[in-house]
Amino acid sequence: MTYRGRFAPTPSGEMHVGNARTALLAWLDARSRGGQFILRIEDIDKPRCKPQYYDLLMEDLRWLGIDWDEGPDIGGPFGPYVQSLRLGDYERALKRLEEQHLLYPCYCSRAELMAVASAPHGLGSEGPAYPGTCRKLTEEERRERESRKSPSLRFRLPDRAAAFEDGAAGPQRFEPGAGGDFVVRRADGIVSYQLAVVVDDAAMGITDVVRGADLLDSTPRQLLLFEALGVEAPRYAHVPLLCGPDGKRLAKRHGALSIRALRERGVRAETIIGAIASVSGLHDRVEPIAAHELIGRFRLEDVPGEPVIVDEQWISRLAGEAPPAP
Repeated sequence: MTYRGRFAPTPSGEMHVGNARTALLAWLDARSRGGQFILRIEDIDKPRCKPQYYDLLMEDLRWLGIDWDEGPDIGGPFGPYVQSLRLGDYERALKRLEEQHLLYPCYCSRAELMAVASAPHGLGSEGPAYPGTCRKLTEEERRERESRKSPSLRFRLPDRAAAFEDGAAGPQRFEPGAGGDFVVRRADGIVSYQLAVVVDDAAMGITDVVRGADLLDSTPRQLLLFEALGVEAPRYAHVPLLCGPDGKRLAKRHGALSIRALRERGVRAETIIGAIASVSGLHDRVEPIAAHELIGRFRLEDVPGEPVIVDEQWISRLAGEAPPAP
C-alpha cells in the first residue's frame, strides 16, 4: 500500500517552531519513503479557530520547504481537506456508532466532572477519568435530565486493555477503561477531535501518522473508533516534544518563536530547519540546511526518544540573536 502521511494543524494561532518540527518530521518520513503527504486543516472547534491563520499556516509551511500532494488549496481525490466542510461525514459516523449501541448521552456539567478530580486521572489534557455517572441511567432518568440540559455523547469503552506498537515510542499498553468513556460529540453539538480525526484519516486513506507525543494517550481511543467503524487504523509514531530550558513544551513564554515572527525578523528558512535538525537527530551540527536536503538521510529511529530540551543559546541562535556555534 502506498504510504500516505499527513499533517493536520489547528488554525488557532501562529505556527510555532515546535509545531513546525512535527510537520517537518512527518513530511520527511513520507518523502523518505516515496510516499504521499496530505495537509488537512482541523478546524472542527470553530470558537478556537481564527480565519486569518488558515492561509498563514500554509504560507509558513511552504516557506519552510514543506509541500503536500493534497490539501485545502490544491484539492485532491479525498477532499474537502478542511474539517468544518466534512460535518456530514461525522454525523454518519455517529449514526453508525449509535446503531451499534456504543454511545450514550451524558448530562454531567463541567462542575460535576471537576468534582471527581480526586479520581485517577485519565488522558493528559482531559482532566480526571470519567466515572461513568450517566452510563447506566434509565430511560426515565434520561428524559428527566434532558429536560434540563442538552447532553453530550460518550463512547462506551470495552472492558479490555488496548495495546499497540508505536513507531517512535515502542510497545504501548493501556489498561481497561483508561480515561473513562470519552466524549464524541459535545453538548453544544461540536464533534470531538477523537471522532473527527478518525473519520478523516479513514476517508483519506492515511496509512501512517507521525505526530507529537502529547497525543500518544489519545491513540487507544482512536483505535477503538477505527475498529467500531470497520476501518483499518494507520500506523502511529509519536515523537517527543521540543521543550524550553524549563522543561516545558516550547511555547510563547520562551520568546517570539512563531514562524511568522522569525520570518519578519529576517531569519532564513534554512536557519530554522537547521536548528530543528540539529536537536532532532537529523544533522550533527547547527548550520543552515534546506528541508529537501534532509530527505535522503532521514530515519525516524534517529529522532531522540526523550523530550528534547533546548537551551537559551539555541533559542537565541534560532532567533538570530547570537552568532552560529563554531
